[in-house]
Amino acid sequence: MPIKLPADLPAYEVLSREGVMVMADALAASQDIRPLRIGLLNLMPKKIQTETQFARLIGATPLQIDLQLIRMTEHHSKNTSAEHMEAFYRPFQEVKADKFDGLIITGAPIEHLPFEEVTYWDELREVMDWTQTNVHSTFGVCWGGMAMIRHFHKVNKHLLERKAFGCFRHENLAPGSPFLRGFSDTFVIPVSRWTEMRQDEIDAVPELTTLLGSDQVGPCLVSDPGHRALYIFNHFEYDSDTLKQEYDRDAAAGTPVTVPVNYYPDDDPDRRPLNRWRSHAHLLYGNWINEMYQSTPYDLALIGTPAAG
Repeated sequence: MPIKLPADLPAYEVLSREGVMVMADALAASQDIRPLRIGLLNLMPKKIQTETQFARLIGATPLQIDLQLIRMTEHHSKNTSAEHMEAFYRPFQEVKADKFDGLIITGAPIEHLPFEEVTYWDELREVMDWTQTNVHSTFGVCWGGMAMIRHFHKVNKHLLERKAFGCFRHENLAPGSPFLRGFSDTFVIPVSRWTEMRQDEIDAVPELTTLLGSDQVGPCLVSDPGHRALYIFNHFEYDSDTLKQEYDRDAAAGTPVTVPVNYYPDDDPDRRPLNRWRSHAHLLYGNWINEMYQSTPYDLALIGTPAAG
């Protein structure tokens, strides 16, 4: 089954060319089926790129997905046109009364700031509390995951002396988890961040379980069943050339930057990087959607109520 997107959203054409099943609103409305309603709270500056990356992953399952794009109410994007934002995004304050099967909170390039200094931190705290009554399952990604684990459990992020940048090998720490169904014992994941979460501090919270981790860059995927949430601190959603774009940008600007670890063949930036994480990316998001589908109530109005189980 396809993912439902507006026919004029840039991701629609991109994913159609890639063979991802996409469906315009009019055709979706003619089907007698309740799609899973998933919100994407997009905090990244390159909105269109991020929309496409996540739509590609959640649109690859056998279920029909209704993707809703959400933005912070008072924060205005400097890197995406106002016309695009107006056409495709709804501010959080307009969706507060809605219910969602799932919500993805993306990363944001503001990790150097204390959470309290982020201009939209108060509203984001409202969003995170709102997920407990209006969202069945929430997926916090990179800074978004760090914000959620800080908000719900007071576990803080820590600045790194050097940026964790490249493709790092991770270990499957919980092979029996339904979220890791089909996962290999080890695999690589793109990492691009100036902060880290520390395993001992996560271990100190009994409600949290680390599912994926790395000896080099620490915990990666954490389960928080009490808040119906997953937190991932790395970037399965990245395109093959996303790390290259970041490296080329910084190199062109004269910013001190190292070649991404284990990314280019022979660590040569002149060679085309190979994608070695795509299959596990689809597995993780497919497993998340499957678990959501198995447990979410058919009646959206019941989400967040005792009747939802």
